Amino acid sequence: MTYKQIIFDNHLHLRRDGRYLDAIKDFKKVGGTHFVLCQYPMVQKVIQTKSYESAYAETLKMADEIQKKIDISVFVTVGPYPVDYMRLKEAFGRTQAMDLMKKGMDQAADLCMEQKCIAIGEIGRPHFLVDKEIINDSNEILFYGMQKAKEANTAVVLHTETTTPKQCQELVNMGKKAGLTKEKIVKHFAPPLILEDENYGLMPSVLASKKNILKAIKKGTRFMMETDYIDDPRRPGAVLGPKTVPKRTHELLEMELITQEKMSIIHKENPEKTYGINLE
Repeated sequence: MTYKQIIFDNHLHLRRDGRYLDAIKDFKKVGGTHFVLCQYPMVQKVIQTKSYESAYAETLKMADEIQKKIDISVFVTVGPYPVDYMRLKEAFGRTQAMDLMKKGMDQAADLCMEQKCIAIGEIGRPHFLVDKEIINDSNEILFYGMQKAKEANTAVVLHTETTTPKQCQELVNMGKKAGLTKEKIVKHFAPPLILEDENYGLMPSVLASKKNILKAIKKGTRFMMETDYIDDPRRPGAVLGPKTVPKRTHELLEMELITQEKMSIIHKENPEKTYGINLE
């Protein structure tokens, strides 16, 4: 069975010193049509310039280059990566680090309002054990980012510790206080928690391992698929390689584990509703 419709990878990163264009050529070669280029952490650049502006500009420049050199659709998300806070705090102290990251939220929201980006992200909290002060400060920065997303009428893409139903409820409640609807909260690197009583209505971006996607499609279609490809020369193919989402899609269709209509909901309808974009 050939699937000729949209195949959307909701979250991957690229680096100029990585496979860069070749990674996207691989994605396209196996059927990929659209993807989200998520801001790669560039904390050294932020420290040097005391701003996220140049890091965001570099990501947008990469997206422009890709679209000019490869016939493929690229969408961009930018935001202050949560782990940056620890390096910025070392370099500038707690107050200035928080101010820098909040200003990074302002700049990301501006780019969304200019329709150069489709969401603020990835933002949130460190994914490893940190002290209470860092968690509290990260939550304050995240809440500010959610408020900016509400003002910009855009989504947020969240990076946090391991996803659980309790954590999803916390994030949805935080969004509600910020005025951000749960449908605009995308949980990156999500396990197959796709039912509302598991995720409280946020949009899960499920890591496209075979195990995860098989579990997800048994429950329904309200999720997106991602590789979280990091394009790191030291870790080839991590987290998942750029071919994964198209290959997984074709595999499931060939095995008749899902219909083309249901796959279209995952790859087209869900991204369109979440980000307010039109996929053609």
